[in-house]
Amino acid sequence: MLLTRENDYAIRMLRAMRDGQKHTMKDICQEEEIPEAFAYKIVRKLQKAGIVEVERGAAGGCRMGRSLTELTLYDVVAAVDEEPVIMPCLRKSCSRNTGGNACKVHMELAQIQRVLMRELKARTLSEVF
Repeated sequence: MLLTRENDYAIRMLRAMRDGQKHTMKDICQEEEIPEAFAYKIVRKLQKAGIVEVERGAAGGCRMGRSLTELTLYDVVAAVDEEPVIMPCLRKSCSRNTGGNACKVHMELAQIQRVLMRELKARTLSEVF
């Protein structure tokens, strides 16, 4: 899985809102080349996580709900994918880890997963943008 297109779009949407001002979805999508229908689904997840604020109506739009210095890449990825993992088998115990024999592939992927999560948590949006 690594980082999905939805993760990429969420990060780009936040980049478009980095100035803290209110932006329309249309402007965000044009600036960041994101399909509008997909963006609405993503912004709902970001709003639910408290990352963005949304105002509806003719004068509505979206703006950052939290500071770029306190938000990490992990916060964005986790808001879009509730349980971000690089491979589906890392969501649960690997079925091959039975009888005391650990699956070496699972163990290696779990290590890579730990490194990826640590690195995503170490990068704030202010550093990235």
